Amino acid sequence: QVQLVESGGGLVQAGGSLRLSCAASGRSISRTGMGWFRQAPGKEREFVAAISWSGGSTNYADSVKGRFTISRDNAKKTVYLQMTSLKPEDTAVYYCAATSPGGAYYGTYDYWGQGTQVTVSS
Repeated sequence: QVQLVESGGGLVQAGGSLRLSCAASGRSISRTGMGWFRQAPGKEREFVAAISWSGGSTNYADSVKGRFTISRDNAKKTVYLQMTSLKPEDTAVYYCAATSPGGAYYGTYDYWGQGTQVTVSS
C-alpha cells in the first residue's frame, strides 16, 4: 500500500506559478508510475501529467504541455508538478496518483491522494 499526500496548492494570479508536491508513504515508489490529474467544478477528472519509474519518460495533456513539468525524487518518495503561466482554466483540485508496483506510467492508477486546490484568478 502507498499513501499519497499533496501540498502546494493555493490562489495565484493568471500568469503566475505554483509547485505541487506529492509525498508518498508506505512502500517505495521507485517502481511505480506516478501521475497528476485534476478535476474542475462540474467536470470529470482529467489527466494532467505522468512520469515513468526513473523519470526518464513523461507525458502531458495537450492543455498543459510547455507550461507544466512533472518530476520525481525516488529517494524522497516525492513527485512534483511545476506549473507556470497559469490560466484561469487551470483552476481545479489536483490529485496525485500512483500505479501498483511495476505499473506503467501510461497504465492504470490504483492509489490516489486527497487532492489540493489550485485557483487561478484572472
